[in-house]
Amino acid sequence: MGKNNYIDTSKELMDFIKKSPSAFHVVANFATMLENAGFVPLNERNKWNLVSGKKYYITRNGSSIIAFRMPENKDFYNFQIAAAHSDSPAFKIKENPEMVQDNNYVTLNVEKYGGMLMAPWLDRPLSVAGRVIVRDNGLLKPILINVDRDLCVIPNLAIHMNRDANNGIKYNPQKDMIPLFGEISSKDKFEKIIAKEAGTEAENIIGRDLFLYNREEGTIWGTDNEFISSPRLDDVMCAYSCMKALIEEGNENKESVNVCTVFDNEEVGSTTKQGADSSFLSDVLSRIAMCSEKTEEDFVRAVASSFMLSADNAHAVHPNYPEKADPTNRPYMNKGIVIKYNANQKYTTDAISAAVFKEICGKARVEVQSYVNRSDITGGSTLGNISNSHISLNTVDIGLAQLAMHSPYETAGVKDTEFMIKAVKKFYETAIVTDEEGRYSLGGKITRK
Repeated sequence: MGKNNYIDTSKELMDFIKKSPSAFHVVANFATMLENAGFVPLNERNKWNLVSGKKYYITRNGSSIIAFRMPENKDFYNFQIAAAHSDSPAFKIKENPEMVQDNNYVTLNVEKYGGMLMAPWLDRPLSVAGRVIVRDNGLLKPILINVDRDLCVIPNLAIHMNRDANNGIKYNPQKDMIPLFGEISSKDKFEKIIAKEAGTEAENIIGRDLFLYNREEGTIWGTDNEFISSPRLDDVMCAYSCMKALIEEGNENKESVNVCTVFDNEEVGSTTKQGADSSFLSDVLSRIAMCSEKTEEDFVRAVASSFMLSADNAHAVHPNYPEKADPTNRPYMNKGIVIKYNANQKYTTDAISAAVFKEICGKARVEVQSYVNRSDITGGSTLGNISNSHISLNTVDIGLAQLAMHSPYETAGVKDTEFMIKAVKKFYETAIVTDEEGRYSLGGKITRK
């Protein structure tokens, strides 16, 4: 694959991220991509009539989305699922956010969302995006808003006023991370700005979920343009790759329902109605089975034969802190997809799921790497094992190697988005078949009993 393919794909990703400053925008933009590709929207509250060979998608809360392709064979064998998440660490705007400081400044009251690196948020151009709930002719309806201009900054304290600043600071989110919104003349203008973006009056806004976001756009850089830096690479990079793979897959797998699910709230534990710890995925899969006239036993059998890719970015070896990586498992940017392992099942990967995914990547001609935490450093977790508590199936945790995870400006490899698209596309196109002995074949003959 030529260099221009990697560059073009990375530019497409950066453009998607620029248009997606919140999880709500991520899902709305995915919905547009899907509809342009012929996917039909569904509503959880309506009766479904699914047709073999057709494509569908469903959203929940406007911040999670599941898209799927019905195979031509109505008596499908299994579900093949790629899962990622739509949210990223950020600062959420509190209710009644305006605060007056020293009778001269107006600041905004915010709180942390997710486990973020706070220092990189300082001294950057920021703005506000998310959704508001508007009263309109007796209805309450959601409207996405993005104040598409540099609106505020979280200013650092000058070195002259804290001579120990370069020796390390413990940041207090209620003191140090408050954005400056304007001078005293800005008082009472925040609600008006948000209302103007929503095309309504301030008194018509009944509820809101609004977040700060970094205004700096993505860039491709390095001696040979080998790196990409952008806001929200974790996990829009994987989510975009998986959704694009579902849209582009060649419909060669006639036996599986191919599914892409993008959950919200992974960064805060997934315990919401739209998170991986909800019934969203199991609800959709069971309804697909019911609409295909499968019995409850048929559904359980299909799930037992299914496979999931849990896609969430991984830590690359850091050039300034190489000792922080495991001695023998050292993933790098642009060197292939990372398979993530953990003995305590923070990641779901086991010998079976790793072997299946390695074989698929071999077919896709994509290299793989391994990530394991140093044994004396506690790592994070992701959505695979959480989702498995609701619908149990073989799952491998994968990701793309990156630096500065949970910073408002992260860095990854320019080749890696294209690698993930190729591998997930091959996953969708390959029927994963197992027998009662626990043996697996890729694209093998299915024997139904």
